Amino acid sequence: MLTIGLDADDTLWENEAFFHLTQEDFVRLLADHADAATVRARLYDTEIRNLEIYGYGIKGFTLSMIQTALELTGGDLPGPVTARLLALGQEMLRHPVRLLDGVEAALDALADHRLILITKGDVMDQERKVASSGLAARFERIEIVQHKTEDAYAAVLKRAGVAPEGFLMAGNSMKSDVLPVIGIGGHGVLIPAALGWAHEHADDPDHPRFHRLARIGELAALVARIERDLRP
Repeated sequence: MLTIGLDADDTLWENEAFFHLTQEDFVRLLADHADAATVRARLYDTEIRNLEIYGYGIKGFTLSMIQTALELTGGDLPGPVTARLLALGQEMLRHPVRLLDGVEAALDALADHRLILITKGDVMDQERKVASSGLAARFERIEIVQHKTEDAYAAVLKRAGVAPEGFLMAGNSMKSDVLPVIGIGGHGVLIPAALGWAHEHADDPDHPRFHRLARIGELAALVARIERDLRP
């Protein structure tokens, strides 16, 4: 029987939508200093540069907004704008967790499997979201990592006592949830979200252990099919 790994943000609950809404507020705040496309591009570039410093998550995003605003204003960022940017980040951190459609039914259908929640980002914020989601008890393990690399997945599976060939990971990011798992010998399942971050995009691999689903409700049937194929 396969052990199932599940991503959290935009796989189990909404996440990227809040980043998009906050980004549009940020664009409006800086409308006197640059056009919308420039503000978005500069913020994205700053976020990517800062990933190795701040990691993923709302706190790093907030600091990247402030840094971008300072750069676009030539260091002359008014105090009220700085205060508003900090408030936007705090609003994101306080936002309630909303489960995506079909998540609870999908977890019910997989209840006879070992389930591991594997998410990345700020530990405090991710722990808050896991607790608020009401889903923690459904998972045998909850793993919060800084980056979803082959080494990170290998370490998670070693702690769980799971062989890569007996592991399936499902999530909305090709770069983080699918390719690294295929790389270590597991199955990677892409369940695209309505909104995505360009940094997480990658082309579909031509690989027998890659699978694409339209919704999380299709996951149990896919797992059953793979398990049938694995039987001697």
